[in-house]
Amino acid sequence: MVVDLNYHKLKNLFFYSLIFISLFFSNAFSQDYKFKKIIDLELPWGSTFINNNELLITERNGKIKLINLINKNINTIEHNLNFLVDGQGGLLDIIFKNNNIWISYSEDRGSSKTSTSIAKATFNKNKLDFKNIFQANPPIQSGYHFGSRLAIKDDYLFASAGERGQGMIAQDPTKHPGSIIRIHLDGSIPEDNPKFTGKADWLPEIYQIGVRNPQGLTYSDFDKKIYISNHGARGGDWFGEAKKGENYGWKILGWGGKNYSGITIGPKWQVGFTKTIQYWVPSIATSAITIYKGDEFKEWNGHALVTSLKDQSLRKLIFNDLSNVQEDIIFKNKIGRIRDIQVHPANGKIFFLSENALWIMEKN
Repeated sequence: MVVDLNYHKLKNLFFYSLIFISLFFSNAFSQDYKFKKIIDLELPWGSTFINNNELLITERNGKIKLINLINKNINTIEHNLNFLVDGQGGLLDIIFKNNNIWISYSEDRGSSKTSTSIAKATFNKNKLDFKNIFQANPPIQSGYHFGSRLAIKDDYLFASAGERGQGMIAQDPTKHPGSIIRIHLDGSIPEDNPKFTGKADWLPEIYQIGVRNPQGLTYSDFDKKIYISNHGARGGDWFGEAKKGENYGWKILGWGGKNYSGITIGPKWQVGFTKTIQYWVPSIATSAITIYKGDEFKEWNGHALVTSLKDQSLRKLIFNDLSNVQEDIIFKNKIGRIRDIQVHPANGKIFFLSENALWIMEKN
């Protein structure tokens, strides 16, 4: 009997010790970083580093701003984009490479119709003369679900095109909405896209179908893959890999979510569709993502950082073992709804766009 009592005392002591240690390290970690607001903005959406000291930012209302991170100067750059601010539409993502700029935006196609379109320009600090290299067809009269993020891998430009609130259009490979796009940096079509390798009925720019509102897209330097985050309905947000010629299943699958009416959409997953890496039910409203690479938080190298709007959080995923994905909530409710995330190319400090500001996160 004495042995049994001692055993249970030791067991309880061990259990509460683990809780204490967990809370201690959690609190210690929560104090390991700090935020600083750099500038106020108006509905910023996308950002890209031009160099170590300058960040180019889109505002959904139609402005492109060049921010000097040293002196905080803001230069608003003129441009010629034929955009329409409608609901969630406007200027969206932007990416810089080799003195060129690519931008995704809601293009005014006439008769109140818009498309998720992509344009390219040679970088100029005074004016950007854009030329379209992609239009998501058909144009649709809707202010919902444009996507849209951009990522570059070698000579390929990947882009996400939302399904514009049209549901099953994401299952139609003869239409662009609800798909992941892959084109060359000049807008030409890769000869090994699915249309030319077994998917004859697919549009030539489509790489993958079956997505809803993919507001995150990024390239990983670690495994050379493209990753996506998708904003579900009432639940069903996910993080996954872009896979050639495959189908994520929207709106046959609901990924665990429901319609806003409360009716179940469909199964979480079924054979024949791409498996996600991580789900969120209820919805956290996933937005931009990145695979961290840098020195400031070097212990995170190779881990996915997932931002959210509704949940106002930053999540970190360790996903090298897909049978045991580990998720940590780095913070919540610190800077509001998070629209974009960028890692400084030299020092690894993390920059965020909230709904109204640019922030930096660094270690204490």
